[in-house]
Amino acid sequence: MDAAPETSDPAARAPAVAASRNPAGFLKSLGPGLVTGAADDDPSGIATYSQVGAQFGYTLAWTMLFSFPLMAVIQAVSARIGCVTGRGIAQNLRRHYSPWLLRAVVALLLVANVFNLGADLGAMGAALGLLIGGPVHLYTVLFGVVCVLLEVFMSYARYAAVLKWATLSLLAYVAVVFASHVPLGAALYGVLVPQLTLDAPHAMALVAILGTTISPYLFFWQAGQEVEELHRRHVKPLCVAPREAGPELARIRLDTIVGMGVSNLVALFIVIATAATLNASGVTDIQTSSQAAEALRPIAGVFTFALFAAGIIATGMLAVPVLAGSAAYAVSEVFGWTEGLDRLPREAKAFYGVIAAATAGGVALNFTSLDPVKALYWSAVVNGVLSAPLMAVMMVIAMNPRVMGRLTLPRSMLVTGWLATLVMAVVTLGFFAI
Repeated sequence: MDAAPETSDPAARAPAVAASRNPAGFLKSLGPGLVTGAADDDPSGIATYSQVGAQFGYTLAWTMLFSFPLMAVIQAVSARIGCVTGRGIAQNLRRHYSPWLLRAVVALLLVANVFNLGADLGAMGAALGLLIGGPVHLYTVLFGVVCVLLEVFMSYARYAAVLKWATLSLLAYVAVVFASHVPLGAALYGVLVPQLTLDAPHAMALVAILGTTISPYLFFWQAGQEVEELHRRHVKPLCVAPREAGPELARIRLDTIVGMGVSNLVALFIVIATAATLNASGVTDIQTSSQAAEALRPIAGVFTFALFAAGIIATGMLAVPVLAGSAAYAVSEVFGWTEGLDRLPREAKAFYGVIAAATAGGVALNFTSLDPVKALYWSAVVNGVLSAPLMAVMMVIAMNPRVMGRLTLPRSMLVTGWLATLVMAVVTLGFFAI
């Protein structure tokens, strides 16, 4: 993901270079990419990584290293589309491509997002029920209502800043790895040496892992957030001001690499922690939230359920607005509605209406026969199946000079982006074929 082809002016890159050397400047340069990475470790992600660690031990830990460059480049492509054009993915499709393609893409996104919302909200309700007892369905509804109210009436930047501290509870999985008797040789072998059996369980696990790390809602979210970032800083889109491309694209690169790096590192520790605890104890199929929580017992003891619930609820509170918000960006761009989380409710009624409707749809799924724990894993599978076509559409947009002007993808991003798309397509086909 090299920004060098856009400009050779050293002065233009000075802000990005200074940010990387100055801790305060470095933290200030982090934004949409970091929030996107934090939202990626949502309840669905935690459940998927926990199930993979419990079921397969350390043997699939390598997928976290393998998926990182693929995840980072495709998120950088989505961010680049927003920053260069000043428009989201759906709006670019509306302006430059056939209406049927636009409708198909947004329909796929809505299916994935509503299912993911249902799984995450159900997990949050189940986590609170695990902690204090009581009606899980009521908790699920309340979480949905609270998330919508906060997203509509509170600045998302402030909201995310608060919740990012709460998601530090995920570092408990890091502590488990150091507190448990992890066989270092087996763990390192699992991380560094790819191992894969060609059978249905491994194929499904691989789709789930890639689906929860490379998720459709993250594409639309980061592109939309880059557009809002331009508005907040009163900066013109790069297609209008190409001389600003150097520092802006360097900022995106740094922000995305850090955000996705943190996300995948936490995921890796969850896999290793559950392999060292659950798998080692003979628990290979997680059926309940209680079983998933047991991975934290080596460091939490009697507070195991409280720590697990805190992680699920905090990551869910961060991810639910991202899921609903990305759906709202896409639908609003289809119809040309006023959009943006910085808008007041009266300025973007339809945008916030979609957020409420998508969240309500997710809540409603929990009143079906949906199993909360299995739904989390299956939501990752659904995301994995739907990702490949959406990734291909994004790559086509980012390669088009009519859309991107002179700032189409450099060769490194072009090759890596299409490789990521090919990998996702092959894994999905393998899942259906085996």
